[in-house]
Amino acid sequence: MKRTFILSLALGISSIAFAQNNKTITINNPSGVTRTELISIPYATFEKHFELKKNVFTIVDNKNKGELAYQLEKLGQPTPQNVLIQVSIAPKSALTFGVTGNNPQAVTSRAYARYVPERKDDFAWENDIAAFRAYGKALEGSSEDAQGFDFWAKRSNDLVIDEWYKTGDYHADHGKGLDYYSVGQTLGVGDATPFIDQEVTYHKHYRQYKVLDNGPLRTTFKLIYEPENVKGQHIQVEKTVSLDAGSQLNKISYAIKNTTSGSTAVVVGLAKRKEDKPQLLNDPKNGILAYWEPAEGDKITGTAVILPKVKYEFKDSPKQFLLATTVKNNSPLIYFAGAAFNKAGKITSFDQWQSYIKEFRNNLNQPLTIKYAK
Repeated sequence: MKRTFILSLALGISSIAFAQNNKTITINNPSGVTRTELISIPYATFEKHFELKKNVFTIVDNKNKGELAYQLEKLGQPTPQNVLIQVSIAPKSALTFGVTGNNPQAVTSRAYARYVPERKDDFAWENDIAAFRAYGKALEGSSEDAQGFDFWAKRSNDLVIDEWYKTGDYHADHGKGLDYYSVGQTLGVGDATPFIDQEVTYHKHYRQYKVLDNGPLRTTFKLIYEPENVKGQHIQVEKTVSLDAGSQLNKISYAIKNTTSGSTAVVVGLAKRKEDKPQLLNDPKNGILAYWEPAEGDKITGTAVILPKVKYEFKDSPKQFLLATTVKNNSPLIYFAGAAFNKAGKITSFDQWQSYIKEFRNNLNQPLTIKYAK
């Protein structure tokens, strides 16, 4: 299925007239690899710089005059907070763009999330290359109950969530991939949970959700868990997840409020399969844990977690690989987690998966820089 967005901006009852100018913004790539990603510019800064006077605009590459796709990110607010722009920049190069008052081209959505009441309170999200889900209250305590984040092995650039839930036939591959990943009583693909008395301690499934943005280039949502007593700790958890078009990895903010203590021991984990010598990259210096699962027939899933600038302890348990750390009240744990499917064709070996994760981590250290020119 395809969702198409017209990227116009409603700024209230009054309409603003557009003023042309020659101002530009230049994005520099300081790294040695081609970067294709979303840049984020505060909307207020963007509006002031380009002296926007009309409720629509187009972003144009000054070199090839091509139009750049963008999204007005609201983060759950009534008005835009940021302008997200899709850029692709060669190594050690720059891209300069300006703005015109033309109507922007429609952008086909490449990121999507929704609550799925028809499947026991699932919450599912995807981009053009990967799909994930979290389990809700209706699944809790049932024979199907599972704990962590699930991964759907897509091999299509189409958005598939609505289609697969409508048919219910997503455990077989009909050309776009399938759901064959097993979560069970693990954290699945990079979920987090309290680690009390050195024991993985699962709380109840999420109770509320808020979709903060829903494409076309980034989807962001929040899962809210009810307050509960977990082994004498009075806690409440909120998870905010963002997934960008083209990315294998989610950005996750794990916030835990503990009224019993100022901080809480937690773990982030990856489900582990039965094998003698797992293909695992464990790089504490760079905060990387990447796993290439054993093949199931011709199917292989790679999973990974990146904890940038976080001190943690690696723990190898029978069912999962764990990264143990501490989260303070009012200071969420920010990390990245996701997966890849070999039959999607983009990443087909452990070497390629390691390279992708290492490059992603290096890019976090060398962000694209933004320069405003009058």
